[in-house]
Amino acid sequence: MGTPLLRMTNVVKRFPGVVALGGVDLEVQPGEVHCLLGQNGAGKSTLIKVLAGVHEPDEGTIEWDGETVTLHHPQAAMDLGVATMYQELDLVEGLTVAENIYLGHEPARFGFSQRTTARRGAAELLARLGHREISPSTEVGTLSAASCQIVSMARALSRDARLIIMDEPSAVLDAGEVEQLFAVIREVTAQGVAVVYISHRLEEIRAIGDRVTVLKDGRTVATGLDAEQTGTQELIRLMTGRSIEYVFPDRPQVAAAEPALRVEGLSREGEFADVTFDVRPGEVVGLAGLVGSGRSEIVETIFGARRATSGRVLVDGKPVRAGSVAAAVAAGIGLCPEERKGQALVLGASLASNITLATLARFSRAGVLDGDAEVAASEELMDSLDVRPRGVHRESRTLSGGNQQKVVLARWLLRGCRVLLLDEPTRGVDVGARSEIYALVRRLTDQGVAVVVVSSEIPEVLGLSNRVLVLADRTVRHEGPAEELDEHAVLDIILKGDAA
Repeated sequence: MGTPLLRMTNVVKRFPGVVALGGVDLEVQPGEVHCLLGQNGAGKSTLIKVLAGVHEPDEGTIEWDGETVTLHHPQAAMDLGVATMYQELDLVEGLTVAENIYLGHEPARFGFSQRTTARRGAAELLARLGHREISPSTEVGTLSAASCQIVSMARALSRDARLIIMDEPSAVLDAGEVEQLFAVIREVTAQGVAVVYISHRLEEIRAIGDRVTVLKDGRTVATGLDAEQTGTQELIRLMTGRSIEYVFPDRPQVAAAEPALRVEGLSREGEFADVTFDVRPGEVVGLAGLVGSGRSEIVETIFGARRATSGRVLVDGKPVRAGSVAAAVAAGIGLCPEERKGQALVLGASLASNITLATLARFSRAGVLDGDAEVAASEELMDSLDVRPRGVHRESRTLSGGNQQKVVLARWLLRGCRVLLLDEPTRGVDVGARSEIYALVRRLTDQGVAVVVVSSEIPEVLGLSNRVLVLADRTVRHEGPAEELDEHAVLDIILKGDAA
């Protein structure tokens, strides 16, 4: 190998009371896909921000093309040719697609922006990504999550980047879109552009990666591993310090009982049509389908965040007022949404405040909050769910994705909900935290909670569920026991419209 494009040596970054990076080494060659693995909290996000110029390291060196550089601010990183695609996309909703793609480096002549040139360039980039259907003139706020991810990719490509950092880029993409993403990655790496690819999906690492670096507790524990040849169990051992069998808990035994949740003929114009199913106490029902099939819209409508065009929702036989989150919560329905940071958590509030958000009346007397009782209840749940790091007064924004998900689940455990809707419960969550969340789902069903699971990962839906509804073209194409289906059968249903 020649001179690496990027070399990081013994990089250290400290924050008050926390050593986020305790000695990271990373070397990336031009034209390679270098995968970065690690549990939530291993230091990946901090490392990305150091490379992007957001954080300046306290110790260590960064070399670019063999020369030592200092990244004092994000512009310094961009000037070198570093483009970063964050997991939580930083697009501006009120601007158009073209304006977002060229934000900060708009085409201009004689000091005047050239909007036509920007729209033409945006259209070419979107076509290159295989998404001509996204109009450069569309406001980003009207796009789906998957389309926003495509716009973010186009923005990275618009800067003639030499190194593109991709943080969980496939989290909101369906299988076809992931293949298109991989095609684009192969195209840019063939031109000498390097990619640092971060994902918890080990099958993706094998499909697209060249080499792998593993972080644990803010340190590099292995680097330069062959992505295709290094075994799954070895990668998991390096990430966690122990071997984890990637298995699901036994499916809960469901007693004959009246449904805890009944959905009758639920429809929402343009999103899904005539959805009917029920969930008994202690049962898990999975919704499988591609992005855009209506999965998330169904659970959000059940929760009252969207108003149904027709149909109704019943809990324990009693109708729930449509389009009212308050009515759904009062009836015993809880939702862990796909976008937990934007839709479930108050990032600047304490963990205690987030956990008790749905049960404030329990801790209030004459309109005054009993802070001691709130803290005590939150601490008990955090201990029970092993939320790390400890500290109920810590802001929720400081936690890793897996621990943030536990905080959202703690909220509904405290509420004692009868029905729990889980939308992408393990998105952006490492293998260790996944196993803990699966065990927690089983714990809830043992307590008689009815669970609905939505996931882009078909094995996850099949592994957790008693019954599965397969969605395609925004309708239910098949319903049946999970044990009678496998991944290929589900994909056949989705693509062909039947179970043949």
